[in-house]
Amino acid sequence: MTANNRIREARPHMTRNEGLIFERSSPGKAGAELAPLDVPAVSPAEALGGDLARSEIEGFPEVSELEVIRHFTRLSTWNYGVDTGVYPLGSCTMKYNARINEVVARLNGIATEHPYTPQDLAQGCLRILYETASCLREITGMDAISLQPAAGAQGELTGILMMRALLAERGDARKFVLIPDSAHGTNPASVAISGYDVRALKSNAQGCVDLADLDRAMDAQVAGLMLTNPNTLGIFETDIGKITEIVHSKGGLVYMDGANMNALVGVARPGDFGVDVMHLNLHKTFSTPHGGGGPGSGPVAVKKILEPFLPVPVVEKTREGKFRLNHDLPRSIGRVRAFTGNFGMAVRALAYMLANGPEGLRQTTEDAVLNANYIRSRLRGVYDLPYDRPCMHECVLSDRRQAAKGVRTGDIAKRLIDYGFHPYTTSFPLIVPGALMIEPTESASKEELDAFIDALEAIAEEAERDPQFVQHAPYTTRVTRLDEVAAARKPVLRWKPTSGAEASQ
Repeated sequence: MTANNRIREARPHMTRNEGLIFERSSPGKAGAELAPLDVPAVSPAEALGGDLARSEIEGFPEVSELEVIRHFTRLSTWNYGVDTGVYPLGSCTMKYNARINEVVARLNGIATEHPYTPQDLAQGCLRILYETASCLREITGMDAISLQPAAGAQGELTGILMMRALLAERGDARKFVLIPDSAHGTNPASVAISGYDVRALKSNAQGCVDLADLDRAMDAQVAGLMLTNPNTLGIFETDIGKITEIVHSKGGLVYMDGANMNALVGVARPGDFGVDVMHLNLHKTFSTPHGGGGPGSGPVAVKKILEPFLPVPVVEKTREGKFRLNHDLPRSIGRVRAFTGNFGMAVRALAYMLANGPEGLRQTTEDAVLNANYIRSRLRGVYDLPYDRPCMHECVLSDRRQAAKGVRTGDIAKRLIDYGFHPYTTSFPLIVPGALMIEPTESASKEELDAFIDALEAIAEEAERDPQFVQHAPYTTRVTRLDEVAAARKPVLRWKPTSGAEASQ
C-alpha cells in the first residue's frame, strides 16, 4: 500500500469522497435506544406467520447517530442545484423555486390535511385545487383541466387516452399518432403505451413541421398529432394555425406537449391556436421543485370536446359557493393517480402564479426568452448553430467544430464542471448530432450568463489548443471520468460486502 493510499484525509472536505453508509457499519453500534414497551410484547412470527417475519434486516448498517448525521450532512454539501448556480439543462426549465411557495405549502391546514378529510372540512384545500385549475385554464386558453397526473409523461399518457376514448366513442379509434422528430423523447412512449403506433414526421430546413409532409401523413388511420411547441430546438412552430387546421380537417386531434410553456405563459395560449389537449409541468414552468426525481405534477388541460373524459374526481364549485369532488363522470377514462394528484405541488404553483400576477408571469417568459437568445448570440461564432434563427426559451448548438479535433459534446459538458457549472443537456435533440442544449430560464442574471458563456468560450479554445486535455475532464471532482461502456453493460446496482481476502487487497 502506497503512502497516497494510506492518507485518506489528504483532500479537503469539500472535494473528499464519501463511502457508503454500509461501509461504515460495525456490529453492535446503534444510533438510538427505544423506550421499554408499555404494552405486552408480541412475537412477529406468531402475529404475521413465520414465513412473513424475519429476525433482522440482512446487511442493514449498524452506525452511531453521529456517523449518520455526518454522512448525510457531507453528502448534502455536494449538491448542485438552482440555489447554487446556473442550472442550464435544456428542456428541463430548472428555474428558482421561490421560498414563498415553500412557506405557503407548510402552513397548518395545508401541509397537515389528510386526503380522506371530509369535503365539508376540506373546503380550503379544495378551493386551492379549484383556483389552481382556473389559473391554468386561463393561461392555456383551454376549457377544463385535471391536476391528477403526477408527471409530464403521465400527463401525456392521460391526454392520449382521452383522445382515444373520444375517437373510440365515435366508432373510429384509429391506429397511428404523428410525432415530429423534434418532439420530446417521452412522446413516443406515451403513444405506444396508449395502444397507438407512431408515425414520425421529419422537420424542415427551419427546424419546424413540414406542412406538405404533415398533409400527406395525416390520413384516415391517424388519430392525431403530438406536437411539442416550442419544439426541442427551442423554435416556435410559426405555422401552428395551419398545422392544427390540417389535422382537424381530417378528423384528427392535436395534442401539445406543454413542457416548454415557460416560453409562452402570458404571451400565447395554446387553446387559441387550435390545440385540443395538452399537459403542463408544474415542476418546470410554475417553479415547483423537481425534487430529485419527484414529486412532479403534470396537469392535463382539454377543450370542451374532451372534458367528459377527464380523470375522476374533478373539483367543482357549486351554486352555493362550496367546493366538491365530482366522481360522477360516466365517460371518464378513470383515475390515473391516487386522490387528486400531488396536492403540495398545486399549492406551490398557485403561490407562484398569485405572487407574480399576469404581468409578472409575462415578464418571466420574456426574460427566459431573452436569456436564451443572449447565449445563442454570444456563442454563435464559437460553436456551430445548426438552426440559425431566433430561439425561444432554449438554444441548441452543436459540437461540429470541436468534433473535428476529437472533442464531443460530452467532453465539453464534463469540462464545464471544472469551471463550476452544471452541464447542459448533451446529445439531445437527436436531430442535431453532438447537440449542446441550453436553457438558462429567467432565473439567471446577466453576470451569471456571462460567466457561463466565458467558460464555454474557454473550453472551445482548449479544444482547439489541447483537445486531449478536454477529453479527459473533469479534473476537480471526487470521481473522475468513468468507463461509460462498462457502467452501461455491467452496472453495479447493489452494494455487497467484500470478503476478508478482497478487503486485504
